Amino acid sequence: MTTALITGSTAGIGAAFARRLAADGHNLVLVARDTKRLREQATELHDRHGIEAEVLTADLAEDEGIEAVAARLGDRKSPVDLLINNAGFGNKGRYLDVSMADELRMLKVHCEAVLRLTSAATEAMRERGRGGVVNVASVAAFVPRGTYGASKAWVVQFTQGAARDLAGSGVRLMALCPGFVRTEFHDRAGMGTDNIPGWMWLDADKLAAAALHDLARGKTLSIPDPRYKALMGAAKLVPRGMLGAVSSRTGRKYGPQ
Repeated sequence: MTTALITGSTAGIGAAFARRLAADGHNLVLVARDTKRLREQATELHDRHGIEAEVLTADLAEDEGIEAVAARLGDRKSPVDLLINNAGFGNKGRYLDVSMADELRMLKVHCEAVLRLTSAATEAMRERGRGGVVNVASVAAFVPRGTYGASKAWVVQFTQGAARDLAGSGVRLMALCPGFVRTEFHDRAGMGTDNIPGWMWLDADKLAAAALHDLARGKTLSIPDPRYKALMGAAKLVPRGMLGAVSSRTGRKYGPQ
């Protein structure tokens, strides 16, 4: 029985991965900031699927939290076979409207934590000759729109570059780029969602299943829905300046900055 570690596991995409992996018989290490929610989640998944669910409380905006998760990923006696780097958030407001402290906190979670945790996991996985990492990014990575998109663009570039460097090692890395998913993401950021068209919403459970399928197929980039694949394909045909103007207007209307 293999073990998967999921950051940001108690809600949204992270919770969907936890449900899917538990149903498939994987033991879990659940990581988030809220100990109470983690314990409730661990109990529910254990009772429903008969798997072991370990709880690790950590804030990935803090060095102490990153170090705690990295140490668990590097534990050779209780190895982690799959890492889902899902923890993340958005800031409400345009560039320069958001405090520098909040911007740096987002970079800590989206970039530094992803780098350090991926490195800890893949080092141990390479020794065993097997393992996988899914780094959750966003379709916002492909359009010039603010610091959120910039941080997710880093995740995509880093993941695909690391995947090439580790080719042949038995370790797979994949960047997952969803669009709008029905989660707590927007509520936590104080963003309204009433103006987002219904067709743009994705189901978190279907997203997790599609992502794991893409990872098994050896993909290094997953845009797991035909609607967003079509949108990203069309975006490649639009001149960069025009795309920036469109994404700026769309971002102010629908998404994080």
